Amino acid sequence: MGKTFAFLRAINVGGHTVTMAKLRDLFEGFGLRGVETFIASGNLFFEAGREGEAALTRRLEAGLEEALGYEVIVFLRSEGELASLVEGCPFGKTDQAAAKAMNVAFLKAPLGPKETAALAALRTPVDDFQVRGREVWWLCRMKQSESTFSNAVFERALGVRATFRGFNTLHRLAEKAGVRSAR
Repeated sequence: MGKTFAFLRAINVGGHTVTMAKLRDLFEGFGLRGVETFIASGNLFFEAGREGEAALTRRLEAGLEEALGYEVIVFLRSEGELASLVEGCPFGKTDQAAAKAMNVAFLKAPLGPKETAALAALRTPVDDFQVRGREVWWLCRMKQSESTFSNAVFERALGVRATFRGFNTLHRLAEKAGVRSAR
């Protein structure tokens, strides 16, 4: 059975500080095995058993809200999905070379036509986006702090919740978890 990866929204931002040891203990308390955390931004992986993604997501979100006292949105991906993600950057080599930062937004479901159009309207000479299934790739051609784009802008414009992770972070997470090539 492969690993499941959880990307949590609202961990260690906005005054909500949670240690990775506490998160690991909570996930173990939820009955998950082999729980490991990666950097202090709400990245975990574990053996989930046979529970379906939707049921596990609901159970984790409810348990985290009860334990922490605020809403934490959970985005789950399988080992195969993470492998495909880290191997499948949709931007060409020239764009990648020009990037000062590259991030991936995790979504609950693929964007619909309305959300895709709203995302296209956010493109600038600095910020570009590509949609791949339940992820949106953000390529920034300057320092992120100098861009007008952010997670808050994304959520307001598209009306969907997301959490962003740096592409390099995702590579390091996959390496730590021993994720094998999807190819």
